[in-house]
Amino acid sequence: MSYGSISFNAHESLARAAEALGICYNTGEGGLHEDLYRYGRNTITQVASGRFGVHEDYLMAGAAIEIKMGQGAKPGIGGHLPGAKIVGDVSRTRMIPEGSDAISPAPHHDIYSIEDLEQLIFDLKNANRDARISVKLVSEAGVGTVAAGVAKAGAQVVLISGYDGGTGAAPSSSIHNAGLPWELGLAETHQTLIMNGLRNKVRIETDGKLMSGRDVAIAALLGAEEFGFATAP
Repeated sequence: MSYGSISFNAHESLARAAEALGICYNTGEGGLHEDLYRYGRNTITQVASGRFGVHEDYLMAGAAIEIKMGQGAKPGIGGHLPGAKIVGDVSRTRMIPEGSDAISPAPHHDIYSIEDLEQLIFDLKNANRDARISVKLVSEAGVGTVAAGVAKAGAQVVLISGYDGGTGAAPSSSIHNAGLPWELGLAETHQTLIMNGLRNKVRIETDGKLMSGRDVAIAALLGAEEFGFATAP
């Protein structure tokens, strides 16, 4: 969740909790205030359109870099922060004028092939040699084939995002009735990677309204090794 869609205090609370628990928290694209770089070992920085707040220090700040090819809750459009939220440090952190709407285009409008994605993964690995590279995909029919390409492109993590997640940074028309449940995409991805001899190349993460231990248990049974939470925290 990016800085601006939630407050600095909320971000710092999540960062401190992640540090105490030995887990990572995800910033959203350009959503990491410089005062929180000190939590870098517990931070996942995100690159979507490359438009907001993405620069060298930001890429170096995290233990992982997540490429957002799509998000289940809004597969057709990026985030949308209204101008009323773009003030002060939010404006400076995200490198846009105060009062301007922050609307990402459809994620990665400049990536048309696995080769393009492979080049971006290569570039990000050179920007931060110590970071794991994760690629976020929408749970939908055929996502397993895309995940196989992601594994071949050199990513360390494939994230399958279900339709039921929410976001405070998109209009309701972008987050309803889009994508499929994470269970379907996760199962397909796990099986497709096994069939192609790629399952040992990547870890699989899933997110999208994981709200209970039961959800985590089901995800683990279907092949997930890592789990993302937003609404619950």
